Amino acid sequence: VGEQVLLKCSFKSSSPITDSLTVDWTYRPLTGGQMETIFHYQSVPYPTMGKFKDRISWVGNVAKGDASIAIQSPVMSDNGTFICSVKNPPDV
Repeated sequence: VGEQVLLKCSFKSSSPITDSLTVDWTYRPLTGGQMETIFHYQSVPYPTMGKFKDRISWVGNVAKGDASIAIQSPVMSDNGTFICSVKNPPDV
């Protein structure tokens, strides 16, 4: 709580990395409920909405197979399941 949290995501692709590569991070609270997209990247990071608005920063480097993010000022209610999904057409 209160410190920056790094959420690591590593990937390998059999296709060359292009501008078509996308990274989506989704989140489901510990209490359950719907999965929600909390972060999107395609060539550049897009602004986040919802409970993580202005608290997520992109720390990845897709050229090195890294799609990690950092969350600033986490609170206990941020606990939950975080899923990283990388798509590099035609490879998923």
